[in-house]
Amino acid sequence: MNELRYGRGELGDPAVAGRREWRVTNGIGGWAAGTASGELTRHRHGLLVAALAAADAPTLLLSKLSATIEIGERRWALDTNRWRTGARDPLGHLNLESFRLEEGVPTWVFAVGGARLEQRVWMEHGENTTYVQYRLRSATEPVRLRLLALVNHRPAHTGLTHGHWTARVEPATGGLRIEAYDGATPLWLMAPGAEIHPRHDWYREFMLDGEPGVGGAAEDHLLAAEIVRRLRAGEELTVVASTRRDAGVGEAGPLALVAALARRRAHERGLVEAWRHAQSATARHAPAWIQSLVLAADGLLADHPAGALGGRAGIAAGTGTSGDFVRDTLIGLPGLTLATGRPERAREILERMADEVDAATVPDAPATAAPPDVALWYVQAVRAYFEHTIDTAFLARVFPRLEAALEAMLRGTRGGVSSDPSDGLLRAGEDGVDATWMDAWLRRAGLPPRHGKAVELNALWFNAHTAMAAFARRLRRQVERWEARAARIETGFARFWNPAEQSLVDVLDGPFGTDASVRPNQLFAISLPDSPLAATHRRAVLGRCLRDLATSHGVRSLSPADPRYIGTEAGTPDVAARAAVSGSAWVWLLPTLATAHARVLGDRHAALELIEPLESLVRDRGLALMPDRADGDPPHAARGGTEGVWPVAETLRAYHALTGVKRDLRRRESTRAAEAMETLK
Repeated sequence: MNELRYGRGELGDPAVAGRREWRVTNGIGGWAAGTASGELTRHRHGLLVAALAAADAPTLLLSKLSATIEIGERRWALDTNRWRTGARDPLGHLNLESFRLEEGVPTWVFAVGGARLEQRVWMEHGENTTYVQYRLRSATEPVRLRLLALVNHRPAHTGLTHGHWTARVEPATGGLRIEAYDGATPLWLMAPGAEIHPRHDWYREFMLDGEPGVGGAAEDHLLAAEIVRRLRAGEELTVVASTRRDAGVGEAGPLALVAALARRRAHERGLVEAWRHAQSATARHAPAWIQSLVLAADGLLADHPAGALGGRAGIAAGTGTSGDFVRDTLIGLPGLTLATGRPERAREILERMADEVDAATVPDAPATAAPPDVALWYVQAVRAYFEHTIDTAFLARVFPRLEAALEAMLRGTRGGVSSDPSDGLLRAGEDGVDATWMDAWLRRAGLPPRHGKAVELNALWFNAHTAMAAFARRLRRQVERWEARAARIETGFARFWNPAEQSLVDVLDGPFGTDASVRPNQLFAISLPDSPLAATHRRAVLGRCLRDLATSHGVRSLSPADPRYIGTEAGTPDVAARAAVSGSAWVWLLPTLATAHARVLGDRHAALELIEPLESLVRDRGLALMPDRADGDPPHAARGGTEGVWPVAETLRAYHALTGVKRDLRRRESTRAAEAMETLK
């Protein structure tokens, strides 16, 4: 597989090297993540962020290993830190020769004093275990490698540590046992063949200047161990950090460590092979950045330990875009699973999420329940899965639940959701419930939610009924009511048309009337499989979105012609929060726009060109990582976190839809006709 790689020309700039991020995961919700330079810039950065059964969120245990190489009397730092004062010290990125992704494993090469040292980081799949390997590729004389192990113990996405606890650091076979405080999950730190010495010194005021909305906050990490190893050319040292006492070592010693890396590489190769087999028509011609996103997709999925996040199968904790686990998972499911050749994973997630979708449409559901719009996203995820697999047995099992959920929404359920009998459209809006994906971001910005009849909810409402008609026909169930309701919604949907703007209004019948803001939510009326719009209106909506909202890195959340438009997230956290829904370009919506382009105009080559610039975002923010957003104003600088599911998932979904076997991307009358003929046999 082709590599993504950076060299000295990029890595010598600390601002650039500190922005290039990497991430590896363990498949159960834990990860290791950081920057090319080693600088900690986000809450979630650390070498071991463990998914613990007793915790509601992944927990940061090992922050970093700060490395120094010694040759004779000279010393070179291999690590970079930025402090609250703004100073960087040491400047290890200056000694970094290259940084690349090698079969999914981030790999550094340092060149100092005639020596070349290679570093790799990977995790054991299914365990909270991280391996950090240092291999001396070449040297004219032996070198001494010195590592300072900095630890922590806090939720990975919230809070900051300001040294106040006294850790228990005790010798253990092959290493140390580190317990941050009484009752904390112990960290086992092992370094076979090296000296490992207990320490207890707080290193204070590391600055997190890359965290969205934090703005230069600082935190402390505890120096808990010093690891020293003399290396000759060809020799290596592997540090193992784990919540398991015997992880990665034992009687097999070095052979166990070799096997651990081999297992990780085999896992990554298996993912690529499954993708190539499932997407044989497109995979062999896919560029390196698309291949890298296939591996990134695996890192965004997780089987959480029992007791953590309810033991749910789906996306990894903290990797959402909307803020709701179920919505994030369902929107991302086609790209993360079906596009990567893992339909069995899609089915498992859909089966395990059915109960949460049921709960979302119960009128007296608790405040912690998923928002009611997840039922509509669930129908679309089932539709995508069924079209990919033709799994009629699964469809027959899930159909009654889909039916019950839509009937509940028709009558009225939590979140102020109900169908208006006057036009068939769906209304939603209730304090404390984020009824749409954008509501969560409006709330963060202190702006009014989109209460009323939101355009994308009604596009989903219409598609839910057309999908149910197709499902019923396939299963030889009653079809007429679904077709009749779809026709009623289609007629009512005409109310969204705004002739003055040649686009769709964002919300109808809200608390203050109609919101005619030109926003990207109208895209779903032309990107979903069935459009409730006439052909002329579909073309007009596409044209307006291309002219006013499209950028090379995403789709703006608001038209620049709107006086509320904010073109950049630079400034205070409050300004950044408002910009996110007042002009910032959302990356995940660019593949949605590309899909709409293909459905409306039928030119898949032109549609594919819309997402090709996303390659620059993959390279700009790190190895196979994509940001949530970019500035609405040129040069459309990347903003937000790099852990969002939707940018990766939607890019993969759209890329494979646009480059795969040609099929009708519009109203699928041919599919319906074929299913109708099937029922007559």
